[in-house]
Amino acid sequence: MYKYLILTLVASMFFGSSFAGNKDRAGEAGAGQLLINPWARSNGLGGANSAYAYGLEAQFLNVAGLAHTTSTELIFSNTTWLKGSGTNIAAFGLAQKVGESGVIGLSVVSFSYGDIEFTTVDQPEGGIGMYSPKQSNINISYARTFSNNIYGGINFKIVSESTSIIKATTVAIDAGIQYVTGKREQIKFGVALKNVGPNMKFDGDGLSFRGYVPGQPNAMTVKQRSAGFELPSLIKLAASYDFEFGANYGLTPSYTFTSNSFTNDQHSIGFEAKMTRFMRLRLGYTYEQGIWSTSERMTTSTGLAGGLSLEVPFKKGEEAGFSLDYAYQTSNPFAGSHSVGIRIHL
Repeated sequence: MYKYLILTLVASMFFGSSFAGNKDRAGEAGAGQLLINPWARSNGLGGANSAYAYGLEAQFLNVAGLAHTTSTELIFSNTTWLKGSGTNIAAFGLAQKVGESGVIGLSVVSFSYGDIEFTTVDQPEGGIGMYSPKQSNINISYARTFSNNIYGGINFKIVSESTSIIKATTVAIDAGIQYVTGKREQIKFGVALKNVGPNMKFDGDGLSFRGYVPGQPNAMTVKQRSAGFELPSLIKLAASYDFEFGANYGLTPSYTFTSNSFTNDQHSIGFEAKMTRFMRLRLGYTYEQGIWSTSERMTTSTGLAGGLSLEVPFKKGEEAGFSLDYAYQTSNPFAGSHSVGIRIHL
């Protein structure tokens, strides 16, 4: 049953009709940080590796890949997002295998935007102080190996956006399946559903003001009601194939189709080259309708991404070790996004 389900979904990716998102709902979702990948390794492929994402980084792309964790994994990552905008993303995560086939994962992703000057209707020039908006995602995941071919996982996340006087919080769920086949398990497919949850709604003192209620002689504190907004839910369908050229060399082309609810659909293509046991090179490109036109493009990203990893074992012949990962994504405007990560796997 699992095999037929996976094959049906993958067939729909290749033979079904693709449309450029839902234009009638464009711009209506909030919590846009849920669409930003905080991990350096997968950013080098532009997110094209959803079919074979493994370990803690799979929490963002396809949580089923968390099940490939063999023991313990730690990742620290920092991203200068759209350099020049003052946006910084810090991420930390831990994955631990439990039992024979289960893996649990925990990660915290924090977004900071620097200090912004307070302005009001009466003081539009500012001069009354600064504030720092914050956004964060806390992810708790469980993934499991169901057979030699099928991996599945689910991720619960707490989403928060706040300043000192206003805050919005909600919860969301991700789920995913990966299917591995072929004589050498070189063919991989993946399906992931992300960011499904109730609407977010802002609340706090920032929505209150002093005003007069009709029929009342004295000023009163009046609180405005905030409208709710939906999360940017999406579905990912992905495939990849491993070419091996000896024990230490290989090439993995991959493809991911992302169907977004509130923006253009995306097609991501990536190539990961294994260059000896200690180095991996990555190149990716993400296309969406209008991305080649400065007047029609609906994103700052111009699609191209690249990266590399340097992997060092703790001892000769051991799988355990650490790696240094770097990724760069082009953008217009701003000077692109830079991601640096350290991965420790035991």
